[in-house]
Amino acid sequence: MAAEVANRQASQDHRGTPEAPGRVVTLIDRALWQTLTDQHATAPPKVWGAAYRIPATHVAEVKQYLDIREINGYSIQYTPFTKDQDMSATYQTVHTSSASDEKVPGQISCLVYIGLPDNPQFLGPQEPQALAEHIVRSRGPSGENRDYLYQLEEALDGLSEGSGDEHVSDLARRCREIEASGR
Repeated sequence: MAAEVANRQASQDHRGTPEAPGRVVTLIDRALWQTLTDQHATAPPKVWGAAYRIPATHVAEVKQYLDIREINGYSIQYTPFTKDQDMSATYQTVHTSSASDEKVPGQISCLVYIGLPDNPQFLGPQEPQALAEHIVRSRGPSGENRDYLYQLEEALDGLSEGSGDEHVSDLARRCREIEASGR
């Protein structure tokens, strides 16, 4: 799955409320992204992120937690992940004890939560300045929407050289400017 990261998803349960939804990112298929009008005319050739290998003994528990956390407009998709090709930054097996340290196969099927355009939380393109102003004003049970954006920018920048996202960084810059101006 060729994908793009985009701030196109409303968040009524974490970074906003049903009355005032915040904004979060979602992965969308590159083919869909190419049909949308976006202020950022180009997209990088790959999407950066982290893949976590969950020990078999914890898969059901983790999936149940994620299904609840990601219920607000996301659908479950699977995409192939090849360790040698897709891990150009770092690779780390996440486990709870050395007893769960299993041999990792060369290719695995990764579960991802995607915000598809047919769900009610999918918003499509938004004008960046208006989006930044909305993010600065939004807050939900998981905290300030702008904190989510700043932490996302930091996490993407920290994955590897060239892993930052132009759209995310542009929004973060705009939010900081809004905060600095006191609006």
